[in-house]
Amino acid sequence: MAKYFDVHPENPQQRTISQVAGSIRAGALVVYPTDSCFALGCQLGSRDGIDRIRSIRRLDDRHHFTLVCQNFAQLGQFVQVDNDVFRAIKASTPGSYTFILPATREVPRKLLHPKKKTVGVRIPDHVVAQALLAELGEPLLSSTLLLPDEEEPMTQGWEIKEQLDHVVDAVIDSGDCGTEPTTVIDFSSGEAEIVRKGAGDTARFE
Repeated sequence: MAKYFDVHPENPQQRTISQVAGSIRAGALVVYPTDSCFALGCQLGSRDGIDRIRSIRRLDDRHHFTLVCQNFAQLGQFVQVDNDVFRAIKASTPGSYTFILPATREVPRKLLHPKKKTVGVRIPDHVVAQALLAELGEPLLSSTLLLPDEEEPMTQGWEIKEQLDHVVDAVIDSGDCGTEPTTVIDFSSGEAEIVRKGAGDTARFE
């Protein structure tokens, strides 16, 4: 049965954030809010967490997982970024964007796109997500909480708890975070390719 945490959207309770971060380090799969939908998250190296996310969302091995990072310095440890790409991403973060980039050796092989050796990265503009990332001290391996056969992500924490009670370990609820996913920009070739138009403005990448 999943634990349910009602967290203040602007002043998240540190004790709760610490408790959730501790459970993630111990292998928990959690649902947490971002600036673009609720997301499933687990520890970076958690093989069980990856398998559970794949199972919940029915994903194949071509799915790009996202490393949700606290800041740009952390992001730079996990992906290769040249100067032009650096400037473009820096100007758009934090925000509702996911960037697909060549991964560094810090990224577990299981997370990489099998052919391209790329991974998704993002820096959320959300107080609760940022508090959790700060407490963890490392990125969260994440995927948007979009269930199979559903057109839009779930928006209510209590509803998520009810539906996923036996497949996740915790739900952090700080209110509705919308149904529009991130805008996905693929920089793996060095040029910006808009893969998905979402919450982030695409004008600077067109």
